[in-house]
Amino acid sequence: MRYVQFVLLWLAGAMLHACSLQAQEAVASDGGILNNPLDFSSPPTLPVVAAPSKSEIQESIRNGVRFLLADQNPNGSWGSATRTKGLNIYAPVPGAHHAFRAATTSLCIAAILEVAPEDKDARKAIGRAEEWLLEHLPYLRRATGQAIYNVWGHAYSIQALVRLHDYHEDDTQRQARLIELIRLQFEMLTRYESVDGGWGYYDFRYQANQPTSSSISFVNGAVLVALAEAKAIGVEPPERIVKRAVAALKRQRKADFSYLYGEYLKYRPMRGINRPGGSLGRTQCCNCALRAWGDEKITDNVVKNWLYRLYVRNGWLDIGRKRPIPHESWMQVAGYFYYFGHYYAALSLDQLPASERAPYRPLLAKLMLDRQEKDGSWWDYPLYDYHQPYGTSFALMTLQRCLPAN
Repeated sequence: MRYVQFVLLWLAGAMLHACSLQAQEAVASDGGILNNPLDFSSPPTLPVVAAPSKSEIQESIRNGVRFLLADQNPNGSWGSATRTKGLNIYAPVPGAHHAFRAATTSLCIAAILEVAPEDKDARKAIGRAEEWLLEHLPYLRRATGQAIYNVWGHAYSIQALVRLHDYHEDDTQRQARLIELIRLQFEMLTRYESVDGGWGYYDFRYQANQPTSSSISFVNGAVLVALAEAKAIGVEPPERIVKRAVAALKRQRKADFSYLYGEYLKYRPMRGINRPGGSLGRTQCCNCALRAWGDEKITDNVVKNWLYRLYVRNGWLDIGRKRPIPHESWMQVAGYFYYFGHYYAALSLDQLPASERAPYRPLLAKLMLDRQEKDGSWWDYPLYDYHQPYGTSFALMTLQRCLPAN
């Protein structure tokens, strides 16, 4: 009996110790990274990281491209509703999968055009993917009153169409058609904009004609980045939806530049998912978006410090990677934030002065190279059959921005 009591007491003590360590780690994630987490007046002191060579990065990119070319569907798209598992993301058929496939295909087009535009096989793949996108994109709508995954398709298709516009620089007729499709995405984003401004991907409130969904920070960020890219080629997005999305995103920003998951959590700002560790993948996207639209609070040092955080506290994201249940990890991180977060970190890196990017490239490059699968792909969350092509696309575009200047 005494032995049993001793064991129980020992287990209780061990559990308390573990909880204490986890609490200390949570505190460190908020305040232990910088001397003052609210002071972004100076750049961080970076860890010493062995920089991957240019040839290593290029070889990794080639392997990733080979995977995408082999993984393309016969009709030119990427991804499908197959490879289900015991627990799958809510995806009412067929509309949810139309959205997933449009977004995934758009990301693959964007990635291949960025990293291998001159490759003969890649150009063939782009030709087939472009025709699929031009045929199917005009019909993309929300799946049900509740599931509004189509916003991802509208956002990422804009980025693909912008790159295709540059790709067809000598074909004004094709460029005109691409611009027409970009403007159609503006219309769709206006139609599916939340009543609060910005966008969500679920509407569990009233499923009204105009979604009553809560504004979601990282959705707003992703759409705003796409809209900024369209503006850069002279296709001006509607001012009203931009202003409302920016305002919604700013309402979700905290003083340390972490962001609420969504506006519906505004009364629970210290919930794990809303703390810096939980925001690690979202912050990169949201900062990038606001800076693209002229927010002067997102300074170079804010970008640099959050790039630093992404590397030294990468465990908060990495421990959620490949987990089959969304938000089951610490800080309620979901696996599908991993390559998403690093892609927008790379875009944030591009917003720094060219002369100041070099020290941060090895941080992102090492993370990507260490996580590439044997088949050349990257993936972070088992999402039907979309996860490998979208993860690979995000990683390729991240690595492209990590290549040394010389």
